[in-house]
Amino acid sequence: MIRVLIADDQGMVRTGFTVFLSTQPDIEVVGEAGDGREAVERAAELRPDVVLMDVRMPVMNGLEATRELLSCEAPAPKVLILTTFDLDDYVYEALRAGASGFLLKDASAAQLAEAVRVVAAGDALLAPAVTKRLITEFARMGATRPVSGRRPAELTDRESEVLALVAQALSNQEIADKLFVAEQTVKTHVGRILTKLGLRDRAQAIVYAYETGLVRPGT
Repeated sequence: MIRVLIADDQGMVRTGFTVFLSTQPDIEVVGEAGDGREAVERAAELRPDVVLMDVRMPVMNGLEATRELLSCEAPAPKVLILTTFDLDDYVYEALRAGASGFLLKDASAAQLAEAVRVVAAGDALLAPAVTKRLITEFARMGATRPVSGRRPAELTDRESEVLALVAQALSNQEIADKLFVAEQTVKTHVGRILTKLGLRDRAQAIVYAYETGLVRPGT
């Protein structure tokens, strides 16, 4: 059972998400929060597996709440940012804060449930449109960041190759097809990459790949 906390300052949004998710046999909504500070407090109390986190909330916004949630020593929940296309500026900062993915507020009910499952399983949820905006942000910042293009010393050549493909937001199956290997082999590589680099999930791996210069925007 996946335990979910919904943080959004709009009561109708919280109610709608709660009503639908409660119909799913493998998902339990354990609580709601109307602002970022309440989200942090409720998460500490309820220990959810996933927090659906709106960005624009009073008292404490979703980015600040995400940073605080994921800085705790206790096992932290996965954070799925609720966003809209007019919040491009938040995409990069949300990943830096430790969010595992993004869900558009106009997503269907089925997409909502699947997003919760994907994030709870430890995968990143980055829609192609969101990934494009993220890469654009890295490109904008590129002039002020050194670009080495060298693989991290901890990784093998194959692991670096897989990391570069992860940074393009490809799925395990898509990476497997490109490298002509089994999907399970890719899963093994991704697990080793995260462990060696001390990264939480694929979302952090994407940020790492661009910030270290392993991958350059547009390549």
